[in-house]
Amino acid sequence: MRAQRGFTLIEVLVALVIVAIGMAAVLESIGSSADSAAYLRDKTLAEWIAMNQLAQARLAAQPPALGSTEGELDYASRHWRWHQQVSDGGFPGILRIDVSVQQADTPKGDEAPSIVSLSGAFGNALSPPRLMSVYNEYVPLPDNGQGAGSSSSAEAAQPFGARQ
Repeated sequence: MRAQRGFTLIEVLVALVIVAIGMAAVLESIGSSADSAAYLRDKTLAEWIAMNQLAQARLAAQPPALGSTEGELDYASRHWRWHQQVSDGGFPGILRIDVSVQQADTPKGDEAPSIVSLSGAFGNALSPPRLMSVYNEYVPLPDNGQGAGSSSSAEAAQPFGARQ
């Protein structure tokens, strides 16, 4: 009868070490994916809150007052803090609105980490609806001689697209 041979203790231990190292790498990868998913969820929720604040400022009957505004709210079973800064937009009738959002359990202040910062504009500076050429040249329309579609010489001297 022939003796049965199996794995030696050293071979089994080496195999277990290889499996343990492989499992540690897999667990690290799974943990990293879970952290990334949680961060992206928080960033998405914070961006929705910032967009809601911008929309509320734009839809208000009165323009927002210049300066800072802060608030807290519960959204998606979490507690959030937002900060809104309204400043001059650099053009007449335009205001710049900056909104930053952070989790409420983080410290307040300028150094506090915000998850999202969005900028928007509020304004009543609208130009009249008309076509404008991006070029500073005059392009008269051709006179096709049919009368109805022809333009007078005063209209032809206007910039392209300035005719109403």
